[in-house]
Amino acid sequence: MSGLRVDKWLWAARFFKTRSLASDAVSGGKVKLNGAATKPARDIKVGDRLDIANGETRWEVCVRALSDKRGPAPEARLLYEETPDSIAAREAEQMRRKFTVEPAADLHGRPTKRDRRQMERFGR
Repeated sequence: MSGLRVDKWLWAARFFKTRSLASDAVSGGKVKLNGAATKPARDIKVGDRLDIANGETRWEVCVRALSDKRGPAPEARLLYEETPDSIAAREAEQMRRKFTVEPAADLHGRPTKRDRRQMERFGR
């Protein structure tokens, strides 16, 4: 296999749950191929470097193998090699999220009837 679409490889390597999500991310500029923005149909080769942003998580990986089939996670990890800087940054971000609480994490819209009753009980 000489080349493979970027969106198909991202899906097979399990960075995105569906191929359409991978395609949307590439189109939206969340994936960079060798440091430059790319299109979903662009072919990648072994040795290319991808910068991937999926939500709050960011990866910097080198393509080690090509596959157009989505397999189990252990096989998908063999398709790429993450850079040491990327691993360190991801782990630091995980630790930051673990020890800091988001201010609005407990707020999920309007209080329910049960929540209102509990608030009234504590207010007395």
